[in-house]
Amino acid sequence: MSVYDNAAYEQHERVVHCNDPVSGLRAIIAIHSTALGPAGGGCRFWQYEDGLSALTDVLRLSRGMSYKNAMAGLKMGGGKAVIMAPPDRRLTDQLLSAFGDFVETLGGVYITAEDVGMSVDAMQVVAERTRYVAGLPRGEGEAGGDPSPKTADGVFAGIQAAVAFKHGKDSLEGLQVAGQGFGIVALSLCLSLAAAGARLTVADINEARVRMVCEELGASAASLDDILTTKADVLAPCALGAILNESSIPNLGVDIIAGAANNQLATDEDGLRLFEAGIVYAPDYVINAGGIINVACEFEGGISNAVVDQRVQEIGARLTTIFEQSAREARPTNDIADRLAKQLIGRDIESADLIKH
Repeated sequence: MSVYDNAAYEQHERVVHCNDPVSGLRAIIAIHSTALGPAGGGCRFWQYEDGLSALTDVLRLSRGMSYKNAMAGLKMGGGKAVIMAPPDRRLTDQLLSAFGDFVETLGGVYITAEDVGMSVDAMQVVAERTRYVAGLPRGEGEAGGDPSPKTADGVFAGIQAAVAFKHGKDSLEGLQVAGQGFGIVALSLCLSLAAAGARLTVADINEARVRMVCEELGASAASLDDILTTKADVLAPCALGAILNESSIPNLGVDIIAGAANNQLATDEDGLRLFEAGIVYAPDYVINAGGIINVACEFEGGISNAVVDQRVQEIGARLTTIFEQSAREARPTNDIADRLAKQLIGRDIESADLIKH
């Protein structure tokens, strides 16, 4: 199948297949748009079923980054990279160095950072081979470092905004949150939710991690099969995407969906299904923008961590604007956000009221 025939292809500017026989690197870098600046987006290390799965993932993720960066008011376009994990799933320095070499050849068109399966240490290895990388250790009070906590902070602000809009509450005390997936972002998010008095139900493929959270935060556990149907106030998807679909939506047990996962909707039509079900959906690329805000500020330089925190907190107000417009126009929130983002990057000829950043 040609890239152009892939359902996830959306006028991407460039798709680069990276192959290095010496290190064994097989990676794809997708640049969706550079209309607002260099394409910014993390690199994911994942064991894909095949090359087509990897291509589809990176195309969807890079488009999401264009929308995310535009809606966050960043001077960055959208891009993403995936490294296909070898059979032994080892992320070696050789793979990272080879990936860095490919990023460098693009001359700054793409700025990389960590994503699923990567770390600050991994990005330091990449940074030995390219200037176009963020998510590196920072000095005291400076923007930078692992962007995961900032992503969690933005999701927390988004949950607050969704609860205030749907239920008119300015507190999360006693709120029941069902969390799917429990990586670094989800852990940070759950700490904030527990501190705010929320009650947690969690599920993850890593049972030891779930037990740890239940013991330390008083959370209850659910199976991966049951978490989507758990009765709760909020569902916070924090794993991989496409979990909200024609089959799962009728069985959801919540009236708010606000989480950190990318590409939560299997199709755009699923946003309409949520809207018709009366479920408030926080568009994923709006609510989970905290990490890329941190990355962009780090790469720009001269910006304090305090400024990053302030910009991350603006995610809540941005979502409130989308929720209100959705209610006013009787349109799904994902449709509202997509149209705004497309206009910002010059890919939508229809007029729309731009969110003021």
